[in-house]
Amino acid sequence: MSSAARPELPEKLYFKIGEVAKIVGVKPYVLRYWETEFSIVRPGKSRSQHRLYRRRDVELLLEIRRLLYDERFTIEGAKKHLKVAGKTQEKKKQLALPLGERTYREALLKLKREVESLYKLLARE
Repeated sequence: MSSAARPELPEKLYFKIGEVAKIVGVKPYVLRYWETEFSIVRPGKSRSQHRLYRRRDVELLLEIRRLLYDERFTIEGAKKHLKVAGKTQEKKKQLALPLGERTYREALLKLKREVESLYKLLARE
């Protein structure tokens, strides 16, 4: 399964292990094993202790499957790759600030001043 053929996820909040196994294309015991190896995969549990995977978990499991089966990573290699990818995502989030702003607080304060200025301009008319 290549990333181009990634399956569409149903619009649900939670998925049972059997559903996730079908979507990802592995047996449920493989998912349980990956949970022991990849600490970032932590499904919740229902009252009856059944695993409940969130959409984010399923997307992550699809990526793990791609790395292991398509890209032929080892488990250790996949862990490192996901760790680096997570750090890259964090940096992208940090870079998403408006130009010239170093923190979200600064960006929000600047936005607040601009809104107040517009309000004053509109109040004069």
